[in-house]
Amino acid sequence: MTPRSDWAAHVERDLGFSFHTIAGKPYWDETACYRFSEAQIDALDDATNELEQLCLAAVERVVSEGCYDRLAIPEPARAAIERSWKMQERNIYGRFDLRYDGRDPPKLLEYNADTPTALFEAAVVQWDWLEAHWPERDQFNSIHEKLIDAWRRFGIGRQTVHFSAVKGHGEDEGTVEYLRDTAVQAGLKTERIAIEEIGWDGRHFIDLSGRAIDVLFKLYPWEWLIQEEFGAYLLSGAVKVIEPAWKLVLSNKAILAILWEMAEGHPNLLPTAFDAGAIAGRTVRKPIFGREGANVEVRDGDTVVQSVPGSYGAEGFVYQAYAGLPSFDGNYPVIGSWIIASQAAGIGIREDANEITTNASRFVPHYIG
Repeated sequence: MTPRSDWAAHVERDLGFSFHTIAGKPYWDETACYRFSEAQIDALDDATNELEQLCLAAVERVVSEGCYDRLAIPEPARAAIERSWKMQERNIYGRFDLRYDGRDPPKLLEYNADTPTALFEAAVVQWDWLEAHWPERDQFNSIHEKLIDAWRRFGIGRQTVHFSAVKGHGEDEGTVEYLRDTAVQAGLKTERIAIEEIGWDGRHFIDLSGRAIDVLFKLYPWEWLIQEEFGAYLLSGAVKVIEPAWKLVLSNKAILAILWEMAEGHPNLLPTAFDAGAIAGRTVRKPIFGREGANVEVRDGDTVVQSVPGSYGAEGFVYQAYAGLPSFDGNYPVIGSWIIASQAAGIGIREDANEITTNASRFVPHYIG
């Protein structure tokens, strides 16, 4: 594809997409796009809904059996997980990362269940691209509409939702601002606050004006929050948190091994285990708690074929059967399939010259046709 000559100025000025470039290189990439058939989109839609139901069943198993040690979930968080699950606390969103070549069934690589990004570009920026090029064509993308509907049905009422992210992190702040905008469109009252600015007055979490925070959306991992100074108060239920505490069960890679135990041979799952020797052939070692590809290794026996440095892995690793990503002109795409209120909602594609997707991997749009 030939990129629009003014694409950078356009997405900044007209869409508010400020993090389109990383380290001087385009993160939003319209030099290419992916075309899907209706049947391929149906396969992705079906797989996404199937995987979500498998994941919800996995949460039920972990809570009922109390097997938190296998997921490296610390003791103080367990009661909060059980409380939020038994209260059926609603969730807003998540992203399944899938290996898909257009022919074989989509395979789950991991589930970004707690703090997924690349949402705004999937929901808004690639739709804007489609309308500019082929307004008569379609895209697997009902993310925006489903988000607004999910907020309306969340049961928040007259309470104010405080939306928070790390101060000065452009991608996180952009994602949170987009989510806040969808909540506003759903008729909710909202405020913005940086994670670092949230206070505690002895009874409530408070914002900079001293007002109690009743509902908190946080683009900040639960596994980090519970280690913070006020983490114990957060786990006590002093504030309603989105995503709910039960997402701790799904937001680490250990759930991949549990899913395989529950549904061995499922067409949308890859063999995964805690023991490196349990998986035959080439494997991918993933830290139980890890982000953006850090500390992921592709292994052939004891030989590391490919790796990304990082600071994760203290809690342990899981080993997933290697499933090579399809290559298009030397580029390896991963399908990010979005789930909104536990329903499939659309896809975004991250592409890289390497098989391990990182925070610098490019976002490439798609269409159906």
